[in-house]
Amino acid sequence: MKGTDFKQLFGNFDQCKVGVIGDVMLDTYMWGRVDRISPEAPVPIVALDKKEFRIGGAGNVALNIASLGGQVSVLSVTGDDDDGHQLRKMFEENGIRTDHLLSSDQRITTNKMRIISRNQQMMRLDSEITRDLSPEEEDRLVASVESFIEKGKPQVIIFEDYNKGVLTEKTIQNIISLCRTHGIITAVDPKRRNFFAYKGVDIFKPNLKEAKEGLNLMENDLDAEWLRNVHAKLQEQLHHRISFITLSEKGVFYDSGSRSRIIPSHIRSISDVSGAGDTVIATASLIYAMTRDLDLMAEVANIAGGLVCEEVGTVAIDKERLLRECQILLSEG
Repeated sequence: MKGTDFKQLFGNFDQCKVGVIGDVMLDTYMWGRVDRISPEAPVPIVALDKKEFRIGGAGNVALNIASLGGQVSVLSVTGDDDDGHQLRKMFEENGIRTDHLLSSDQRITTNKMRIISRNQQMMRLDSEITRDLSPEEEDRLVASVESFIEKGKPQVIIFEDYNKGVLTEKTIQNIISLCRTHGIITAVDPKRRNFFAYKGVDIFKPNLKEAKEGLNLMENDLDAEWLRNVHAKLQEQLHHRISFITLSEKGVFYDSGSRSRIIPSHIRSISDVSGAGDTVIATASLIYAMTRDLDLMAEVANIAGGLVCEEVGTVAIDKERLLRECQILLSEG
């Protein structure tokens, strides 16, 4: 945007401390080839060639923050198992702090295993527990977040909900209360089950489908007046500060009560929308924590979400590419 020194802004990202709390996952990709059908059942035999692990779920939000240069800690509960140990190792290798990542022998680490042949997904195997944390686990997590706030002094905490049980109503409200007490910005990427549990957050970022489902809206209007009404309906129940709604190929919308705007998407060659929401919430939270500028937050996050859609699979944002795009697209804004 006109007058913004994007190089300086991006250079200052390393001064921002961020916590990401939610359901972390391990994504496992197994590639192979199919030459024949099994004699035991009418299913293909996949001869595996290679295996790759990636950080998924709330961990991908943390990975995006780290890719942008922010100081980020992951706050969650994994299983005390090999997948949990693998995930912890990957976080540390990518500059994501794990001091407040807990493990429990009562849970297993979520692992989504995808078997791929000829660039087609043949099968997905999900290993996970989706029940809510036990009361003891809830207390441990809240205490860990409180310790992180006292020691790490973050500017923003992001809630990334995948309905896997880490974010319960009790933990959500206790942590939002802690953040308000300490003057920490809160941002949330919600899912249906806890949709209205995030009362009092600063930035509430559903996608359009989630907002419509949460409010039981059937209309398909997508003009500014209709979206402002969506914000008003959300605010009646959440009493939050800012609605930031992603509109898929149509861009993003924000409303703070006093100011609202639709920002159209930029023309892209879309390959895969996987993980775009993670990139948007990560970028928006970092920009807003640094600047408190809603327009800038929405514009940059809109570009970041579009950029990762040009890549196949879930990938973190490329900081240098995002910087170049912002300089080109927003310097005259």
